[in-house]
Amino acid sequence: MLVLGLGSIYAGLGYNVGSLSHMGSGFFPVAVGTVLVLCGLAIAFSAKAPDPHATAQPALRPEWRAWCCIVMGIAAFVVLGRYGGLLPATFAIVFISALGDRDNTWVSALILAAAMCAICTVVFWWALKLQFPLLSWG
Repeated sequence: MLVLGLGSIYAGLGYNVGSLSHMGSGFFPVAVGTVLVLCGLAIAFSAKAPDPHATAQPALRPEWRAWCCIVMGIAAFVVLGRYGGLLPATFAIVFISALGDRDNTWVSALILAAAMCAICTVVFWWALKLQFPLLSWG
């Protein structure tokens, strides 16, 4: 994170950074790079050396269900976003990805997806006027 942040800052300084009231094209990369550097430093300083007297714990097996649900959710978002619009794509990505958690039920995933559709409609379609149709056919 530290190296990626420093690279982002270096690349962003090649553009006009500007100020908070008049942001240039380099402002965002420099700001994100600064946050990445701070996160990298926080991780580095909070890391602890392994205890040589600690007993080794068995490795956890990969959560294949979660991985598959997240990848399928992203694929569904891409396809439904192109052919169905913002609402079906948002519903699909949230619902399918939520099923990746073993503690979630179908009902809780359905409620979460419906709530995210409402929030997405208000934020992206109404407030930000995103040029992405709510519903489209084909």
